[in-house]
Amino acid sequence: MSLPLLPIDDALPALQAALAAGPYAVLVAPPGAGKTTRVPLALLAAPWRQDRRIVMLEPRRLAARAAAAQMARLSGEEVGQTVGYRVRMDTKVSARTRIEIVTEGVFTRMLLDDPELTGIAAVLFDEFHERSLDGDLGLALTLDAAALRPDLRVLVMSATLDGARVSRLLNDAPVIESQGRAFPVQTIHREPDPLQRLEDQVTSAVLAALRDHEGSALVFLPGQGEIVRVAERLATRLPANTDIAPLYGQLTPAEQDRAIRPAEPGRRKVVLATSIAETSLTIDGVRIVVDSGFRRVPVYEPNTGLTTLATSRVSRAGADQRRGRAGRTSPGVAIRLWNEGQTSALEPFDTPEILAADLAGFALDLANWGVTDPSTLLFLDPPPAPAWAEAASLLKSLDALDPAGRITAEGKALARLPLHPRLAHMVVAGAAEDDAITAAELAVLISERGLGGDGTDLAHRLDRFRTDRGKRAEDARNLARRWAGANSRQTTGNLPAGWHLAHAFPDRVAQSTARGKFRLANGRQASLDETDALASAPFLVVTDLTGAAATSHIRAAAALDRADLETLFGHRITETTTLTFDPASASIRARRQRQFGALRLADDPVSVTDLDQAAALLATAALRRPETLPWTKEQKALRARATYLHETLGKAWPDLSDAALAADPAWLAPHILGQTRLAAITAAHLGNALDVALPWSQRQEIDRLLPSHFTAPSGSHLPIDYAAENGPALEIRVQELFGLDRHPAVAGGKVPLLLILLSPAHRPIQTTRDLPGFWRGSWKDVAKDLKGRYPRHFWPDDPINAAATARAKPRGT
Repeated sequence: MSLPLLPIDDALPALQAALAAGPYAVLVAPPGAGKTTRVPLALLAAPWRQDRRIVMLEPRRLAARAAAAQMARLSGEEVGQTVGYRVRMDTKVSARTRIEIVTEGVFTRMLLDDPELTGIAAVLFDEFHERSLDGDLGLALTLDAAALRPDLRVLVMSATLDGARVSRLLNDAPVIESQGRAFPVQTIHREPDPLQRLEDQVTSAVLAALRDHEGSALVFLPGQGEIVRVAERLATRLPANTDIAPLYGQLTPAEQDRAIRPAEPGRRKVVLATSIAETSLTIDGVRIVVDSGFRRVPVYEPNTGLTTLATSRVSRAGADQRRGRAGRTSPGVAIRLWNEGQTSALEPFDTPEILAADLAGFALDLANWGVTDPSTLLFLDPPPAPAWAEAASLLKSLDALDPAGRITAEGKALARLPLHPRLAHMVVAGAAEDDAITAAELAVLISERGLGGDGTDLAHRLDRFRTDRGKRAEDARNLARRWAGANSRQTTGNLPAGWHLAHAFPDRVAQSTARGKFRLANGRQASLDETDALASAPFLVVTDLTGAAATSHIRAAAALDRADLETLFGHRITETTTLTFDPASASIRARRQRQFGALRLADDPVSVTDLDQAAALLATAALRRPETLPWTKEQKALRARATYLHETLGKAWPDLSDAALAADPAWLAPHILGQTRLAAITAAHLGNALDVALPWSQRQEIDRLLPSHFTAPSGSHLPIDYAAENGPALEIRVQELFGLDRHPAVAGGKVPLLLILLSPAHRPIQTTRDLPGFWRGSWKDVAKDLKGRYPRHFWPDDPINAAATARAKPRGT
């Protein structure tokens, strides 16, 4: 049959020549050029095909089915004849099929099962600008496989791609460019109202657009929740001839096909879509686009090992793709819910998924391919090292990789399943526990949103899923049976959902901290609405979270029995006894804790058995204020003398000051072994510690250099204060020094004592470091004053030649 002319037709001869001359080519064609449906059909007649198949990759199932349906119509056939498709849970191919449209994830499985791509003549990567992780992986593995298949053709097609960069990746492959076919699109910006909900702004914009413009409308919203809420707002306000058609990934194929079909004659359609409708689809009759400016994207956090859905601004390239939907079949209008100046602030392109995604499945696929280092393959952007390391760590914890990063037998079993390694591990473990069907059904529920409803409790969703008689549910159950069959016995046991999910998400086992509040084993906090049935569960296994780390909301989980947790993870539960100092009782307390990751399973008081640690903690607590300890006067004096020698003669002498003792509690700890209370520390303990800190030989030297007492001429034995602020000091009544013509000194006579001379009433009258000078100088004035105040005492005019006395007057006077 003759095909309608499309812009891509002018580029087809150059493309066919490029692929006839060499194995690689790059095609850059704007939206509307017709590349998706026209290029595979044009290559059917290429001599190099030799009746082998052409495989074209699409990022999404909806696009794959739609492309296959359109090509089949152009060929005058049914889908499954010359043109077929393979997508998850749905395949339509036959022995006659020569063009297969497959999703990127399905193609990865095909490659891993058959690295030589037997019977395939060409691989076409459509919409490669979306840069999905599966697309990047598929291209890298295809280029690696091409070493075994020099006859294999590889074509990368895109609407907005940097063709030169891809050309370099493909050994400088020729780049063919096509003109697009786009009708004029008027762009209108509506100033957003920060006080109005997004759904209300979108509803208002849609109603105004339908009044002012002709045709059907395509409305871009972040996700399913916003679509449902906008549909509710529009339901009673749309004209009678206007239908609402939701379009998102969790709908059944029939519901999606209904959304992309043209409106019936005389009617209009409002398609409420996620980013699923940005590319690869042409919806006849759409002349209006309303763009909320937001999209929902998965964001992987290597530090927590979690992928969460985040709402973010659309990129400029994405906004342009959305705008172009209004001009695919006729002139149109694009209404953007942001002011014009904000467009320049948008990111130029969406971040390639390889730079922001969980790489666990990617790393397992590479290991299954025989690659432990991704730098040995060709990627437009290499995977980030932190995410790669996190992925390898997870795979090793699942026993999928050995310590060197090579795939294990367990890893090969996981790789046979088209699932994230976590879910594959759950299915494999379920088979070993004679409950493979339950594990596989849970894997389907997690992989396919919307099955069994959208409630938080996966156990309840599993029950609903099992009784759902819809086609999508039946297809999903068949898929689960295939996954279970890949692991021997297809058995259904009685193990609860939480048991199975714990195999997949051990790091997301969560413990209740308050109603609706949970701590995950990886340390993250998360919450549930207090009215949720799971809010009172002691333990959960969380499979889906949304929001920032401090405000994460649990979207899907299942209860986990405490006994099951102990059984599953007994080998990973740690038991530690922790000693702490309790200020209230001024004593050491011991608690035994059992932990699984960040979860505290038990925390009970026990007897103190680690005497060494207890002594160390008690010493630390005691020496926070060393001055409060029960030192004797002699101990204080000894410490002061040692410290003075340390300060004047250096480190050969120990520093026994309060600050030094507090800084190193280890000197006391061995001497209070067995004690657990501050009140139990005695002067004897302190003395034993000082005996070690200051050995007997040093004590003798101290006594020689720094005697503890001064023997006065009067015969009194008086203590010397070595802790005084101005150096060693001696308080002494002045008459006890009569007859002394040399100033008292220590340290072999090198350090004069600071004499604090006292009256008979022990009141200071003078300080000096030069006693002979004092006798010769100011003594006369001091003596005159003392005679007046203490007349009964003897105050000689010549104290050097007078007899010292400790009495009121010398004997014989």
